[in-house]
Amino acid sequence: MSGALAGLSLLIIGDSHFVYPGSLITHLHDQLRRDGATVATYSACGVGAGAWVVPRDVPCGTATRTGNGQIQTNRTNTARSFQIDELIQRHRPNVVIVGIGDTMGGYSQREMPRSWITEQVRTLTTRFQASNMPCIWVGPTWGTEGGPFFKTFARAKELSDYLATQVAPCAYIDSTTFSRPGAWPTYDGQHHTAEGYANWARALNTQIVATINSARRR
Repeated sequence: MSGALAGLSLLIIGDSHFVYPGSLITHLHDQLRRDGATVATYSACGVGAGAWVVPRDVPCGTATRTGNGQIQTNRTNTARSFQIDELIQRHRPNVVIVGIGDTMGGYSQREMPRSWITEQVRTLTTRFQASNMPCIWVGPTWGTEGGPFFKTFARAKELSDYLATQVAPCAYIDSTTFSRPGAWPTYDGQHHTAEGYANWARALNTQIVATINSARRR
């Protein structure tokens, strides 16, 4: 197999941006596969990073996709988040890609919950450290202001900047550098249209390839 990621196994875990057909579980998954990687994507809607260490019920469903298979969703009250150690054992990835950001931004709160974000992030990153697993953390996009989630450009930037200081040993991808505020369309302020997700996936794919290749050279 040819491609920039040929021979690599990638495990993606993410939030609601990876749950719906036409979101990143479609576009980023496919882009990484086209670059030669074996890809497995798991998503849990509406929960923070800690839910990937101690699984819990999720409020708005889960989705999984492996290889060139179809997206499998669970929108029932039995939906629960996944356990990262089990996923690493199952897929033996070379790199884990984490896309968990907006669910921890506290957009409806006056102050961003920094201490809680740190706790959530470190609960997950300690599992990567324990298994010596390389990881890449994807930060949130600008979205558009308003809507039921109360996202604002200022909070999106504050969240992205804070995550960048917290996710070590994971490399961090700052998605706010990919576009102007509000340039990628959403349907509710937070979740993008298929066009927006396609734009995000293209930019992420380029940055993920560059990040992995940089690590290979070290």
